[in-house]
Amino acid sequence: MPTVSAHVALTIARHIDHVFGVMGNGNAYFLDALEKQTDAAYTAVRHEQGAVVAADAHFRASGRIAAATTTYGAGFTNTLTALAESVQARIPLVLVVGDEPTSGPRPWDVDQIALASGVGARTYTVGHADAAATVVIAIEHALTYRVPVVLAIPYDVATLEAGEVPESARPRIPAPLLPRGEFAEGMLDEIASALSGASKPFLLAGRGAWLAGAGAALGELAALTGALTASSALGRGIFPEQQYDLGVTGGFGAEAAMELVRDADVAVVFGASLNQFTMRFGDLFAPGTRVFQVDVAPAATHAHVSGFVRADARVAAEMLVERVRGLREAPVAGAHPREGAHSADESRADSGGNSTTPREAHGAWRESVDVAAARAYEPGDDLAADGRLDPRSAARRIAELLPEDRVVVSDGGHFIGWANMYWPVASPDRMMMIGTAFQAIGQGWPSVVGATRARPESTVVLTSGDGGGLMAIADLESAVRAAGGRGVAVVWNDAAYGAEVNLYGLKGLAEQPMLIPEVDFAAFAAAVGAEGVAVRTLADLDRLATWTAEDPASRRFLVLDLRVSGAVIAPYQQEIIRVNS
Repeated sequence: MPTVSAHVALTIARHIDHVFGVMGNGNAYFLDALEKQTDAAYTAVRHEQGAVVAADAHFRASGRIAAATTTYGAGFTNTLTALAESVQARIPLVLVVGDEPTSGPRPWDVDQIALASGVGARTYTVGHADAAATVVIAIEHALTYRVPVVLAIPYDVATLEAGEVPESARPRIPAPLLPRGEFAEGMLDEIASALSGASKPFLLAGRGAWLAGAGAALGELAALTGALTASSALGRGIFPEQQYDLGVTGGFGAEAAMELVRDADVAVVFGASLNQFTMRFGDLFAPGTRVFQVDVAPAATHAHVSGFVRADARVAAEMLVERVRGLREAPVAGAHPREGAHSADESRADSGGNSTTPREAHGAWRESVDVAAARAYEPGDDLAADGRLDPRSAARRIAELLPEDRVVVSDGGHFIGWANMYWPVASPDRMMMIGTAFQAIGQGWPSVVGATRARPESTVVLTSGDGGGLMAIADLESAVRAAGGRGVAVVWNDAAYGAEVNLYGLKGLAEQPMLIPEVDFAAFAAAVGAEGVAVRTLADLDRLATWTAEDPASRRFLVLDLRVSGAVIAPYQQEIIRVNS
């Protein structure tokens, strides 16, 4: 007779195809049922935090919800930092855990519901008679609100016989959010008019636009209005016409590209929260730029926004395409509308001072600028002044050698600027920054596991610092085992917690607590069956070139231990230093 644990496992397997975890007393029966009675895949990690990180990365890379599982007590508390990151980043996943028995807590139990609530995650506890239904409700909650949920199995309930597993309805997924509010339609009209009348229109998209499937509609809107485009760090690659795209905004953006953004007279933002990094701490747009925002948030998320529409990004973009097309096709009311100067919406002056209507000027701005040159970054020197690798030149060289079909996963730390600036990706689900939402480090190695299981055909590239790399070193083994010859890790080894040195060492605080003895990550790699290369010069990166050319089935996971200079500070960090000084 199936047990409660079997009901949980079988119902999860109907809706989720991958589970990541660490086995313990509290989830042993769940994992037994998952392995013996379902087709769901299970991948073990070595630290409980890694289970949540892997499930998080799996969703970011594929858009498919995954599950994590750990035991109760210490197993559960080990997940809290990763769980908080997933809450902050709005990542749906299900964490299946053991829990205290219904008779009350034992000495090693903790109030798991309160702890989960403390980081923003809701807990659903299964019972003897409702386990399957509770699983569906939990998955539905995760997908509806884009948050992780905890699914708890009390210890004395796990092995109770529960009868045949009932058929369960598929979790309901909310329909796209249509424009909300009595002023929404009028605001869409205003945005369409502003874009049609703009001489330098600009569109900015974030991860929300990608999740909404807005890429095609945004591309059409950009083409209709002649807009230059750009994205937040988590929306990179969403616009189809990359020849008109300025790349990432904020501290990861190229300086010349950001100057072009400040030239825009109208900017429309889709599915980007406009946080301080995207907005360059308020300096992204010039004071005269009219900024509109489309988002599912209840209200505008930045003070610079002058017009807001609460709506799904794809739906709103499609509505704007219709409106702009209607304005383009409307007949011109007379060749000479009136004597005197045209209004701002009726005409613009080109660089030669000649008056042109918006229709005549359509596309003139983006055709007149060298976008490729504007988004170019500093090439860097082969070596920095201290004789160690310049991270800019190393990043540029690595970009030349990496396979095009790649997924980049990033731990947190000073180094996050290098991959975001120098390693372009094909779409937003191929660049994920796990840890940055909660300002955490040490989530890099297990993110390789989740991304690899989501995209087994692609090369997964980890970018990590030495601090975060050491913090999560147990799951180096998991990454090597999961990715094999389709995995590369780039460790920016500056023998320090670089962000802290940059922010606080420069203020005169004691640097000794910020330093790390130089660790041989290449040796760590060899210990778990990977290939490690200590990279001290650009020539040492030639091994990446030969590795890329090899058959993935015959090569090993590659760890590049880059001995970089901490004296070269990423532009985004220079921005933070400026604001905090």
